Amino acid sequence: MKNLFGHRGWIVLGFGLALAVVTATVWFYGYRQALDTLARQGEADLELASDRVSTQLQVYQELAVLMSSHPVLEQLDGEDHRRSATKLLRGVADHTAALDVFYADASGHVLAAARGITGPDVSGADYFVRAKYGALGKGHEVLQPLNRRAFFFAAPDFGADGTVRGALVVVVDVEDVEQTWRGTLPAVFFTGSDGEVFISNRSELLFWQRQKDRAGLRPKNGEPVSFSAYQVGGHDIWQLGWGRYLPKQALHQTVELPVLGMVGEILLDTTPARRIATLQAATLAAIFLAFGALLFLAMERRRTLSLANAVLENRVAKRTRALSATNVQLRREISERQEAEAALKQAQQELVQAGKLSALGQMSAGISHELNQPLMAIQQYADNGSAFLQKSRADRAGENLERISALSTRMARIIKNLRAFARNESEPVGRVDLVQVVNTAVELTNARLKADQVQIDWDPKTHDAPVYAWGGEVRLVQVFVNLINNAADAMLDQKERLVRIRINPDSRLAVTVQDVGPGIKEPEKVFEPFYSTKTVGSSEGMGLGLSISYGLVQSFGGNIRGANVGQGAEFTVELDHWTAEAEEDVT
Repeated sequence: MKNLFGHRGWIVLGFGLALAVVTATVWFYGYRQALDTLARQGEADLELASDRVSTQLQVYQELAVLMSSHPVLEQLDGEDHRRSATKLLRGVADHTAALDVFYADASGHVLAAARGITGPDVSGADYFVRAKYGALGKGHEVLQPLNRRAFFFAAPDFGADGTVRGALVVVVDVEDVEQTWRGTLPAVFFTGSDGEVFISNRSELLFWQRQKDRAGLRPKNGEPVSFSAYQVGGHDIWQLGWGRYLPKQALHQTVELPVLGMVGEILLDTTPARRIATLQAATLAAIFLAFGALLFLAMERRRTLSLANAVLENRVAKRTRALSATNVQLRREISERQEAEAALKQAQQELVQAGKLSALGQMSAGISHELNQPLMAIQQYADNGSAFLQKSRADRAGENLERISALSTRMARIIKNLRAFARNESEPVGRVDLVQVVNTAVELTNARLKADQVQIDWDPKTHDAPVYAWGGEVRLVQVFVNLINNAADAMLDQKERLVRIRINPDSRLAVTVQDVGPGIKEPEKVFEPFYSTKTVGSSEGMGLGLSISYGLVQSFGGNIRGANVGQGAEFTVELDHWTAEAEEDVT
């Protein structure tokens, strides 16, 4: 018995070690996979932040280039000319929110300035030196005594002989650039050639200095902070202790911005990646433990049966009665085991079926909002067709059947468009009559609007001719059905219920859907997936309608926006005019 017990102990120990190794391997593999996904997200976020900063700053760069050749700046030899130039530069600075705009001659002497915060001489500034030699200069520094971070763009002004006779410099307030995206992304910061953090959406990192002997940052005053770095699957992981608003462990990524002469960096919290890896490892460990427990029980049962059979064989002659009782007990145990195995298989099948039903429910919930209106119309046309058949009006019943067939085809196209939207696919765009599109959407929602006592203010007769736009007919009908239904939903709790639809055929077509409801609580979130102000748990409150509409309109070059106007909300769908010449170019 001792040897047998020792053998079982070694088996359990070996199984435990194998389980630990497999669990650790799965955790590490899952962690690396999650880090790869997190890295792709980080690249996108960093690229977005870098593009945002570059775009905002390059506006001032273009301003410097455009203003450098302004006629008012050609003659600055007299006080009157300088006063005119100063007035001009002040107006430019006020309209563009620049800290300062000034013009300096080839020697660096400032001849005219909007505010003059950089002093009378900029000959030693790097950005001016570069502009003096005919190139576009740029630079950044902290302006004293204002203690304001500023970015400089210097554009050379060439004389008639082709030599540089001066430079127009635009001074940008970095805080104005930061305030539009501060806190909206993971921690992002931009360092200059000296390794100092100059721009960031986390103010606590400003002016931190990169260490020359190792990676990481340190406050400019040299105060020590907790930091360590290591590599996981080719990813740079930073262990931080930089404050409550920064992750303790982060994925670090960088991107070069040669246009600005800076390096963009991002810190992504790795907690979700570790959580996913832990969940995967725990799931595998639970499966292995369950399998090991079943295997151990089976081995124990087999060992018990072998011992019992050996004892029964040795005492068969003396204990026939006891052997019979033991055999009955063994048969009962075998039957119970078979029943347990059958119950386990049945439970496994039910779990598989439940998983299938859950997935089917999620998919059905995602498309039910988009198919609700065609299904209601099909039901109405079917009821109408039945009534016409009873009245022996086969022609009208046939019309309803044709409409049912058309709506069925439209439902198939809606499902195709939803699938294309999920895969970032789109059908080729073409000529679409907006008046007919709005008529179709009003027709599809007419029964619902009447049931909810919602008035519709739409008159297609105001347009003498078709209004053609670039788009897809089915997708545009979807968009306006969503907008009309959302407008009706917003007014269900009030007596006055009115939906107003207008088409404005200007330089760019605009279709507005306006209601008299309570308005939009959070306009900036209205197009986000799963954002909804409707009752939680309702079949119409998934928050996917406007998000899908946004993707559909953009799939053929349009734009959709929502805003509060007076009483109620107004959604505007902007589209491009269709022209025969443009279609010939496409084909």
